[in-house]
Amino acid sequence: MYSLPQEIEVWYIIPAIRKEIARLLTEKYGLSYEVAGKSLGISKAAISQYLSNKRANKIKLSLDVQCEIKKSSEIINQNNKMALIEIQRILKYMKENKYSCETCKEYNKGVMEYCNADPSSYGG
Repeated sequence: MYSLPQEIEVWYIIPAIRKEIARLLTEKYGLSYEVAGKSLGISKAAISQYLSNKRANKIKLSLDVQCEIKKSSEIINQNNKMALIEIQRILKYMKENKYSCETCKEYNKGVMEYCNADPSSYGG
């Protein structure tokens, strides 16, 4: 059994990104859990769980990705309507630089041989 790369993204990667943004918004910019949650489209309880390591603690983001998240956090702090766009930007960055592949390899053993394969190899 395997998971689609999109499932890996939803279960592991997006929560890790949100966790780091939540940490920066609350610690660096002093936003309340409620305001940070509203910016990220999640509850203040979810923010609390992120910050107490009850959620999104299965993967470690690379220093490059953390740098991108810092840039995004500053943008989100200035305009809370930018969170969706910034999270999508980070996900794109991670895909382009194969960081998502590392997480997929860890949680999706056995399917990687098909990843990035030439479509003609599927007989289609």
